[in-house]
Amino acid sequence: MNEQEQVVGLLEDIKVLLSHTKKVMNVEDLALYTGLSKSKIYKLTHLKLIPMGNNPNIRQKFFDKEKIDAWLLGEPDLSDAFLEDQFNKSLIKNRK
Repeated sequence: MNEQEQVVGLLEDIKVLLSHTKKVMNVEDLALYTGLSKSKIYKLTHLKLIPMGNNPNIRQKFFDKEKIDAWLLGEPDLSDAFLEDQFNKSLIKNRK
């Protein structure tokens, strides 16, 4: 690996570290921060199982880092089976 590739690698690492200092994150930032896939994050937002901002004027999802940290430390069940069960429960509830 030459020196230029090393510098580029270091800059990319710094960019990732700086993204973790943001107070408000979008879905991409959250995926990098938590290691969850974007599709998992979208499932969680759809089921309202993840704390997120609520601004009706903005379509994009935003997340407060402090609330996400507290939510992550609460050891939520993020398994696909649990999420599917929650989704099915919300479908049944919406039928009534």
